[in-house]
Amino acid sequence: MGIAKTIRPYHEPAGGWGALKAMGSALVEQHVAVSGMATLSRMNQPGGFDCPGCGWADPKHTSPFEYCENGGKAVAWEATTKRCTPEFFAAHTVTELAALGDYELEMEGRLTHPMRYDAGSDRYLPVSWEEAFALVGRHLNALPDPNMVDFYTSGRASNEAAFLYQLFAREYGTNNFPDCSNMCHEATSVGLPQSIGVGKGTVLLEDFARADCIFIFGQNPGTNSPRMMSDLRNASRRGATIMSFNPFRERALERFQAPQNPVEMATLTSTPISSRIFQVRVGGDVALIKGMMKHLVAADEAARVRKAAPVLDWDFIRGHTAGIDALIADLAATSWEDIERKSGIARADIETAAEAYMQAERAILVYGMGITQHRHGTKNVQQIANLALLRGNVGREGAGICPVRGHSNVQGDRTVGITEVPSDALLDAIEARFGFTPPRAFGHNVVTALEAMLRGETKVFIGLGGNFAAAIPDWQQTQDAMRRLDLTVHIATKLNRSHLVHGRDALILPCLGRTEIDVQASGPQSVTVEDSMSMVHASTGHNPPASAHLKSEPAIIAGMARATLGNRSRVNWEALTADYALIREDIEAVFPIFQGYNERIKAPGGFHLTSTARERIWATPSGKANFIVCEGLCEDPGVSGHPLWLTTVRSHDQYNTTLYSLSDRYRGVHGARDVIFLGEKEMEKRGLKPDDRVDIVTLSTDGIERAVRGFRVVLHPFPEASCAAYYPETNPLVPLYAHDPQSFTPASKGVPVRLVKSAPATGAK
Repeated sequence: MGIAKTIRPYHEPAGGWGALKAMGSALVEQHVAVSGMATLSRMNQPGGFDCPGCGWADPKHTSPFEYCENGGKAVAWEATTKRCTPEFFAAHTVTELAALGDYELEMEGRLTHPMRYDAGSDRYLPVSWEEAFALVGRHLNALPDPNMVDFYTSGRASNEAAFLYQLFAREYGTNNFPDCSNMCHEATSVGLPQSIGVGKGTVLLEDFARADCIFIFGQNPGTNSPRMMSDLRNASRRGATIMSFNPFRERALERFQAPQNPVEMATLTSTPISSRIFQVRVGGDVALIKGMMKHLVAADEAARVRKAAPVLDWDFIRGHTAGIDALIADLAATSWEDIERKSGIARADIETAAEAYMQAERAILVYGMGITQHRHGTKNVQQIANLALLRGNVGREGAGICPVRGHSNVQGDRTVGITEVPSDALLDAIEARFGFTPPRAFGHNVVTALEAMLRGETKVFIGLGGNFAAAIPDWQQTQDAMRRLDLTVHIATKLNRSHLVHGRDALILPCLGRTEIDVQASGPQSVTVEDSMSMVHASTGHNPPASAHLKSEPAIIAGMARATLGNRSRVNWEALTADYALIREDIEAVFPIFQGYNERIKAPGGFHLTSTARERIWATPSGKANFIVCEGLCEDPGVSGHPLWLTTVRSHDQYNTTLYSLSDRYRGVHGARDVIFLGEKEMEKRGLKPDDRVDIVTLSTDGIERAVRGFRVVLHPFPEASCAAYYPETNPLVPLYAHDPQSFTPASKGVPVRLVKSAPATGAK
């Protein structure tokens, strides 16, 4: 397919008729054009189910249409009438399935039966639930060390499922919990506690209605959290200043047409979102933020000379923080020349952004994975916290720090105990409640789990949702390591790449989806989730299950636990599976912050898990919020010369590793994912033109060649020394060693690469 057929610039605003058309097409494609709309009417509503997509907070339910385009696609994909049956697996070997694309695998529909890999036929064959659970128990009980098992968790798992999962693993004897958070927002979980004492944001949804200024760093809300656009639109229309910092000029950061607004839809008008978009170079965020802080400090010093009102909030700084002198000294030692060079933003533009921040009485600082997925992700997060603290924008209405997490319950999973570094308080509470002694040694995160697999130390992998094999970095090494495991187990709703990158023994265990009725011994059940604003609320499915052979995630976890632990278990798995309210009682006993759990989730919208930082109570060793100095401008070590820095991105028709199509409407790409986005100057430097084919090669420091080949060059406004390509196709370029040393988050948003023109025979399939 030629470039003229695949690149068509999109001139419409984000949202609007384009979003409605795309969502309608997804419903038709999944054969749920009518029933899907009925399902959507229950999404994010009292008594209904929580969106299985992003974790953006629900509003106060003032509209019957509390969903977005990508949420609609997520529901269409789950509520589809398509089925991936034993007959499908009988017709295809795993080798044949592995040759299919990720989109083709997803399009086979919902899994209907538990399946076990048969090496003799190279096929997945049906297996009974009892046999599947027994197989898990045999493998786990045969291991000499419980730490030879990794228990992976996806952010879609409910609080109830996640709590049972960590309980099973800890009673078995390990804290090995590689989690999807390790690959996205772990820099938040590590960096913010050092700064403000909590690893979560400090804002509520209503703060967006009170903020004077909203800064958005490394976040593309129109694709990754589209329901956020309503709050940004409302803020813009009432006069709040919105400024965005991102390598791409994302369409949703420019203008948005609200599908719920009949006037905008009828008149084909839209609302401007950002007053300015600063196209910061890949990896230039610390330099940019330091430049803003440097201007603030200089302006404050000038105000002091004039005896004018201070720019910095000195009452807050003196009463609530530590480390300001070291921060000011570091800023003084940082030159504007270096700031401009590294950030790619002119000093005058940085000062314009700083002036807007100075003029705002209340400011919200939003950030996404463009900040966290770097070798210096934790430092990136802490510089945003520094910026907030300088003007006291933590702990008051209309202001705060807002990390936008991805999956719908990735934050909740962490809250209820999915952590490889458990506190003594957590382990003591588990022991007091259940009567067994949990392990104290810290366990594996994603990076250390993969390293253990490479060394042959890990033997079993169990995945509670997700698409681990596609999401991980360094495929050449890491996927081969997964194939050497004794057993891989995947709890899933649909077929994906991970099921084909399997161990010697392998199970696919199909589970209920968020939209489906979950009936247990005590009757219909609800689960709970926590959104990005720390609101916890109930989710109740209404659709009939896709198959009579499905089990709920809690039931599957309990089945594996019984088969593994047998009579020695101190947990009443049958009772907990029969009535999820009992699971919530146990969560409340282990985590007192959930006091009154079962009663409080009955309220529409649920309840808020109090943030100590929001109350200006700093749960740090010093009892203060901390300014944390980042030395230098985060130049990545070990790479010489002037590399091209690659950032991996999602397309608009994608959520995490799930592909809703092969197109990216807002960026004008249709029917292709093997593309690399380059600015005009970078193309000129390299003698490239649109439609050229190139190999993207990592500038590795360990002697291993990492490359993806035959990618099509697409001209797109982009900063110098920077380029972008789609995830997960470019995950093979991310070395396992390239991660944040504090959070272990892979550096997927900052990979040094070079481009080589592809050989003539190379091309897209």
